[in-house]
Amino acid sequence: MNRGIPVSVLGATGAVGQRFVQLLADHPWFELAGLAASQRSVGNSYAAACRSILSDDPPSEVAKMVVRPLEPTIPGRLVFSALPAVIAQQVEPQFAAAGYAVCSNASAFRYEPDVPLVIPEVNSDHLALIARQQNERHFAGFIVTNPNCSTTGIVTVLKPLHDAFCLKKVFATTMQAVSGAGYPGVASLDILDNVLPYIAGEEEKIERETPLLLGDVVEARHVKADIAVSAHANRVPVTDGHTVCLSLEFKHPPTVAAAVEALRAFCPPEDVRGLPSAPEHPIVIRTENDRPQPRRDRDAHRGMSVTVGRIRPCPILDLRIVLIVHNTIRGAAGGAILNGEMLVKKGFVT
Repeated sequence: MNRGIPVSVLGATGAVGQRFVQLLADHPWFELAGLAASQRSVGNSYAAACRSILSDDPPSEVAKMVVRPLEPTIPGRLVFSALPAVIAQQVEPQFAAAGYAVCSNASAFRYEPDVPLVIPEVNSDHLALIARQQNERHFAGFIVTNPNCSTTGIVTVLKPLHDAFCLKKVFATTMQAVSGAGYPGVASLDILDNVLPYIAGEEEKIERETPLLLGDVVEARHVKADIAVSAHANRVPVTDGHTVCLSLEFKHPPTVAAAVEALRAFCPPEDVRGLPSAPEHPIVIRTENDRPQPRRDRDAHRGMSVTVGRIRPCPILDLRIVLIVHNTIRGAAGGAILNGEMLVKKGFVT
C-alpha cells in the first residue's frame, strides 16, 4: 500500500531528527527523499553534518545525502519536523502554506485551536480540524502535531481507563531520560549521581495536553475533557525511556482487576490497525513487583508500546500505576511517523 511515498525530515541532524532518519530508512510506505537542517549544515553530506548519537549509523545512501536548507523546495509533500519550537514557529507554516503535510514533533502549534494534537490510538478523529486550519490560514497543506513525550505515555494509558471509569483527577510524577534534552543535553556534572527536579515547560505540557487529547472535537472546535492534572517533572540519569508514576481519581472508581482488564482489552481502533508503526498492543502489562523498568521495557514492540505495571489501590485517590514510554520513539519520532501513516490511510496524503 502506497510504498515509496517521498518524505523529508526537517531538523534531521538533531537527536529526534536522527531517530526520524533511523525509523524512515527502511519504512515500507515512505521513501526518505530529503534531509534539511540549519544553515551551518546545508551543503554538507548528512554523515559530515550529523554527530550520530544512536547505536547504528545511517545507511550509506542516507549518509551521502546532501543536507538542504529549511525551505519548502524539498522532495515530497509530507515532511516530519524535529525542529526546535522557536524555529518551527517560523518554518512549519511556510511548508504548510506551500502545500506540504507537516507532521511536527515540536510544541510550537500544539495548542492552536485549529491544529490537531493526535495520538492515533486515542483521538484520530481530531484530524477533522485540518479543514478548519486550511480554511482559516489559507494553507494548501496543513500541520498535525504529536504530544510531549511524557504526555504520550500518560494519555495512552489513561484512554481506556477514562472511557471505562471517567477520570476526574490525574497526579503524575515523571522521571525523564537525558535523551529527552537533546544533544548535548544535560551536563554530566549536573545529572550524574543526581536528579534534577525541574525541566522547563514539561509540567505545563502534561497538564495542558492531557485534557486536549482526551477531549473531543465538536464542530471543528476543541472541547477539553473535564480532568484536573497535576504534574511533577524530573530529569534522571537514564539514557532512554521516561518513567511516570500516576495516581488517579475516577467518577466510577474501578477495582484493580477491572482496571487491569480495561488496559488489557485496549486495542487500536480499526483505522489504526495495520499501520506499519502501530503496535498490535499499544499497552503492555507487566505483573512483576519491580516492573516496568526503562532499560528492560522501553523497547517493547520496537519502542512503540507503553508498558505499565504496579497497578494497585491508592489510599488518597483511587488507583496507582507506573508506566514506561520510549521518549524518542513512541514519544517523538515514532509517534509523528504513525501520524503520517494515519494521514496516508485517511487520504490526506497521497
